[in-house]
Amino acid sequence: MKPTDQPILTTDRLILRPFEDADAAAVQELAGAREIAAMIPNIPHPYPDGAAEAWIATVKERLKRYAITLKEDARLIGSITLDMACEHDHAQLGFWIGVPYWGEGYATEAAREVVRAGFEVWGLHRIYAQYFGTNPASARVLAKVGFQEEGLMRQHVKHWDQYQDIHLCAILRDEHRHG
Repeated sequence: MKPTDQPILTTDRLILRPFEDADAAAVQELAGAREIAAMIPNIPHPYPDGAAEAWIATVKERLKRYAITLKEDARLIGSITLDMACEHDHAQLGFWIGVPYWGEGYATEAAREVVRAGFEVWGLHRIYAQYFGTNPASARVLAKVGFQEEGLMRQHVKHWDQYQDIHLCAILRDEHRHG
């Protein structure tokens, strides 16, 4: 499979599919929650009209951006992305889950499947992620998937007039195979 291909991925409870224009209202509602924007510096709050449509339209060739949807009713509940650097065989993982769906294990389930696809479908060697020190939920998701802490960038990002620590973690293909 070429790096530009983006298959639909499925898990026990989820379907991960490319975003569609019709997802814009749900993206604006879910990503527009203050709790989401507080943890992801490139999500505006309040979320302006038209921003979801523009975001959906910005899919780049190297970007594997998936709508996380429930298998039972196709409801959109979040987003997960691999931003690939094919020349280095690595990608950055990013995700968010809408607040009404927190605590159900959906982020872990989606991350496991996207990491699997990253290694098995796209042939990546390394997948890394970054998260704010104020976001222990993301740290738990990444640990459950097998990511290991690699470093800390102290007060690296200024978000909402607060300096935030950025934690860096990663998983290698061999760790995934043997994990």
